[in-house]
Amino acid sequence: MTDKERALGCVEALKKEYPDALCSLEAKDPLQLLIATRLSAQCTDARVNLVTPALFEKYPDLDSFCNADVQDIEELIHSCGFFRAKARDIIGMAQKIKSDFGGKVPDSIEKLTSLPGVGRKTANLIIGDVFKKPAVVADTHLIRISNLLGLVSSKDPYKVELRLKELLPPEESSDFCHRVVLHGRAVCVARRPDCGRCCMMEFCKYANAQKCAK
Repeated sequence: MTDKERALGCVEALKKEYPDALCSLEAKDPLQLLIATRLSAQCTDARVNLVTPALFEKYPDLDSFCNADVQDIEELIHSCGFFRAKARDIIGMAQKIKSDFGGKVPDSIEKLTSLPGVGRKTANLIIGDVFKKPAVVADTHLIRISNLLGLVSSKDPYKVELRLKELLPPEESSDFCHRVVLHGRAVCVARRPDCGRCCMMEFCKYANAQKCAK
């Protein structure tokens, strides 16, 4: 089985197991998703979803974030961790979106990564979820599980992103990443992968090496 065949098998298995490939972060518009994704760094999506309702109620649009008091933002997002850097980045990205991109969240990796605090992982999430373009969000779940499957042999997010872009059908790539996150939380957990319950077991090099069986 080639890596491309293995990848296609994983795509189809995950589609059957998780038909709704939804982002765990709750947001009503591109700016909210961008901010929620920045908050999710070193923080669970569940925690972010507890914090953002009050944040977005007080700051409902781009202009309100542009003019926000950084200490007030810090207080609202404190429980997400790294709150000072995140608050500074949230205001900075809002101001740059207004000044450089006409008040609209940009639609390319290059433009998105020019925003304060926005790396390739965040940019790919926005590209895939908001603009519906092919994207690979190389988060910890995707990196770990792609290595177990044998699709990649690197822990470097950029290398994983590029390799999966070679292997995955472009129209499936973004949803594949969301499904892998769901699978990583439900079945292929970091310390004790439950290979016997895994929908991708027949395609997984790790499971085959462990001689797992359903």
